[in-house]
Amino acid sequence: MDTDAQLNEPERDRSSGPEGGKKNWSRSVRFGAWVLVPLGVLLLTSAFVMQPFLIPSSSMEPTLRVGDRVLVNKLAYRFGNHPERGDVVVFDGTDSFAGEAGSEGSPVTTLLRKAGASVGLVRPAETDYVKRVIGVGGDLVSCCDKRGRIEVNGEPVDERYLHPGDAPSVVPFETRVPEGRLWVMGDHRSRSSDSRDHLGEPGGGTVPVERVIGRAEWIGWPVGRLGSVRGGATAGGGHG
Repeated sequence: MDTDAQLNEPERDRSSGPEGGKKNWSRSVRFGAWVLVPLGVLLLTSAFVMQPFLIPSSSMEPTLRVGDRVLVNKLAYRFGNHPERGDVVVFDGTDSFAGEAGSEGSPVTTLLRKAGASVGLVRPAETDYVKRVIGVGGDLVSCCDKRGRIEVNGEPVDERYLHPGDAPSVVPFETRVPEGRLWVMGDHRSRSSDSRDHLGEPGGGTVPVERVIGRAEWIGWPVGRLGSVRGGATAGGGHG
């Protein structure tokens, strides 16, 4: 028995010696590469190309539901392209829909929350919103005509995306959208806090185009909801 123990001893020593340490270090490096490289690619893609966005409220039903993860195309409005009527966009509402963002806790907590939001695992920042573009710069947007429809430059908008039972707006309004800004509204009008709620504030309820994060293109989760995010009917091709 003593002989067997002595024979096995070098084998144990070999695994804990210099060669064994190198092998363990190599395995750790490979494991770290398998984890960190895909994570880095995911975060870079989310930062510059396509970002998952968790839908936190019912303001865009039935187009988007609470818990949906939508893929936001961050390149949609680069290279000279601009938001169009009917687009569903995600934007930073700081100074238009919300005040300046305050402290969100410790730096570590803030970093973790931002990382989670960037991959669609946690709620987005309180200043991020998702709405539909109704009017672009120069448009005259008003509500409502004799049939209760929103008009853009005197033409009624066919809003077939509205939540069943919702009126286009129970609040009458008329506004000229400044150049470089957008008039946005939720599809579930009775549950949406949108441009109508900020008419008396700086910007008149409109959102600067430069604050648009991207266009919602696809619903990626849950599986039963997979599909493209439909754009809406447009109206008012010319400026009034």
